[in-house]
Amino acid sequence: MRYFCTMIKPLILVTNDDGIVAPGIRALVEVASELGEVVVVAPDSPQSGKGHAITIHDPLRLKKVKVFSGIEAWECSGTPVDCVKLAKHVVMKDRQIDLCVSGVNHGSNASINILYSGTMSAAMEAALEGIRSIGFSLLDYSFDADFKPSKRWIREIMTFILERPFQPGQLLNVNIPKLPEEAIRGLKLCRQADGRWIEKFVEGRDPSGQPYYWLSGEFVNADNGTDTDVWALEKGYISIVPSLHDLTNYKALATLALLEKPLEQVPLSNHS
Repeated sequence: MRYFCTMIKPLILVTNDDGIVAPGIRALVEVASELGEVVVVAPDSPQSGKGHAITIHDPLRLKKVKVFSGIEAWECSGTPVDCVKLAKHVVMKDRQIDLCVSGVNHGSNASINILYSGTMSAAMEAALEGIRSIGFSLLDYSFDADFKPSKRWIREIMTFILERPFQPGQLLNVNIPKLPEEAIRGLKLCRQADGRWIEKFVEGRDPSGQPYYWLSGEFVNADNGTDTDVWALEKGYISIVPSLHDLTNYKALATLALLEKPLEQVPLSNHS
């Protein structure tokens, strides 16, 4: 029997970084509500590019809102990661959250973008809290993006995860190409492409004559592999990257092992 067809519906937390009224989160709520009991905790304003930022110097505010018909929803004054923390420890305290889904983000979170993404940081925070999680992104930055072609695939991925036993630390980064539904070629399991941003700042002057700087740049993919998320998206596939919070460079451990020395072998500095 399907997991979500049992007597107890799975409890699904929905969040994002584009704000609680963004069209992307509405599409995600619509799919999630077909599969389980949904609670939404999302930022009260856009929080794109916040990464894993948390609020520590200001109080956080939570307000219950009626944004989605029949769905419990809360808007939060903080970051996407704040939203997950408050969902876990305040809104859904003493309840087992079966899945956290974040998005659907307006724009790509493939390759290096995962490090900057509020969408993926919210999902990662859920994984750190022991909740399996998925971040969804559509490669369309428009506020009026069409999420309809994505919903079938979002449902399939969520169903797959819910039907299987819990795995600690499970985190998926899912990116969906901007294509008509019939043009999407399917799902592709990938690794994260080795890409980066070549950045520049556009300088301008405000009305008082003071300079300001606006971040701009170009994404460059230096990875020619045919197993990456960027390759899959370019070929019309939905990319799925199993992700981790562990940023250890394991390849460098052997090279840097020569740095290890007992304290008695480290010469004292002579500052006299």
